[in-house]
Amino acid sequence: MRINNLLEYTEHHRFYIFRDFSLSSLDYRMISLIYQPMVGAFAVAFYQQLYHGIAEGCTGYSALEPQRKLFLGLGLDMNERARRHLIEQASKLEAVGLLQTSRLGLPENADVIYEYELAQPLSPAEFFRNMHLTMLLRDKIGKYAVISLRESFGANEPDELADAQLTKENISMPFYELFKLNMQSVDNEFEQALTEVASSRQTAARPALATAGIPYGEIIMRFPRNSANRRFVERLRGDDDQLAQVNYVAYKYSLTVVDICRLLDEDGIFDQSGELNVDELQLRANQFYRQDKKREGDRQRTLARTQVMADEESADADELTEEYEVQEQDYLPVPNQLHGRCDVQQYNMLMRNEPHTRFLQRFFPGAIPDWIERVFERIDINYKLAAPVINVLIHYVLGANEAQRVTKTFLDAVASNMLVKQIDTFEKAVLYVREQAQVEQDKERRKEAAASFSGGKGGSRGGGSSRGTSRKPSIQIVQEGQPASAVSADELEELRKLARKLDGK
Repeated sequence: MRINNLLEYTEHHRFYIFRDFSLSSLDYRMISLIYQPMVGAFAVAFYQQLYHGIAEGCTGYSALEPQRKLFLGLGLDMNERARRHLIEQASKLEAVGLLQTSRLGLPENADVIYEYELAQPLSPAEFFRNMHLTMLLRDKIGKYAVISLRESFGANEPDELADAQLTKENISMPFYELFKLNMQSVDNEFEQALTEVASSRQTAARPALATAGIPYGEIIMRFPRNSANRRFVERLRGDDDQLAQVNYVAYKYSLTVVDICRLLDEDGIFDQSGELNVDELQLRANQFYRQDKKREGDRQRTLARTQVMADEESADADELTEEYEVQEQDYLPVPNQLHGRCDVQQYNMLMRNEPHTRFLQRFFPGAIPDWIERVFERIDINYKLAAPVINVLIHYVLGANEAQRVTKTFLDAVASNMLVKQIDTFEKAVLYVREQAQVEQDKERRKEAAASFSGGKGGSRGGGSSRGTSRKPSIQIVQEGQPASAVSADELEELRKLARKLDGK
């Protein structure tokens, strides 16, 4: 919970609670044995108080009440120390995913209302798949206790089944094979009444992935009937998430329906349970994309650049669907290569939402060098950096217009540094780029200061005024090209006499 001023969070402010679940015995056991060692008993008591703010067996919203009820229910005093303590406990619950706190402002009132949205504890399998939560629990209770807890939450299958090689056949009855609905009579009044009386939360619409717009019917119509993956592809009809993933891969690598059907027909794209292996699909789509791009590059090199290519590029930019907004404080400047082609807002929207394969093309007038494409392919597929983070990396390296940066070593070093610092969002990547720019400016400033200091120090030594008389004698240096002084006849005779005297003659 981010509270800058304690006067913004007092016992006089009103609050309400929302939850859309009910705790089971397994959830209570998870809270007691897993979450309580991580956040503490007081934070769990705070969670329980919020949970029981709504009647057991019901979901939805609680009534608006002053936060004095929370303070009194937890045995806290009405002072600044108690506010800090309650904020700290709420922050712990938020960090482990049990609570989301929001502050709502009313247009007609200067006061604010706090919303506490509770989340259901993770199941044991989901919890131990989250490594950051598992590592936190290990730091609190030790690794052997974590292993023992994980074993206590599961019941092993019988030994007779564990050792046997069994073939599994799904004989479950689908809904529409058993029940027949009367689809001819549509009751609009009934649907409207169900919507109005629903207590579910009006959540924001989830931003859809960029899609190639390939419907299920196009895929199944072109897919081979005798293929081993036919039954898995048929399940895409009722699985919108997997179909969206397929369309996103097709959009990312500019694949057609025929290309997608060819990839879905390959071995390893679906696992034994029929789930789509998105990573494998992306890897093979990337290989297909590179082969097709190489052929396209050979063809384009034989043709002159025309205005049609520029029109196609602008059309591709227009087809980009807006997924995520970019706040003004996260804007990065437009590089010199793209000046005049887009403004700051358009550039940051492209960097936030485009796949790196399309965003990288904007920095090159023609084909992308193969080694650059291979480097970013490794960063995307092997390093698993998020697409917006890769685009910020492209901006940081290529947008700076410094030739010494565009090397495999530098790109790999920056990507590795981002992985170590866990840069996984666009905002974190923007902050990282700004910090690196500040570090480089400080380094240049120190170099200039050192150069000026050494120059001033050398000048003081040459003059010999700051440290007294120099120990080395001042020797006059004869400059090249200096004309010799003329010697008179009398001076020459004196020199000869001095020479004879020294010789003893």
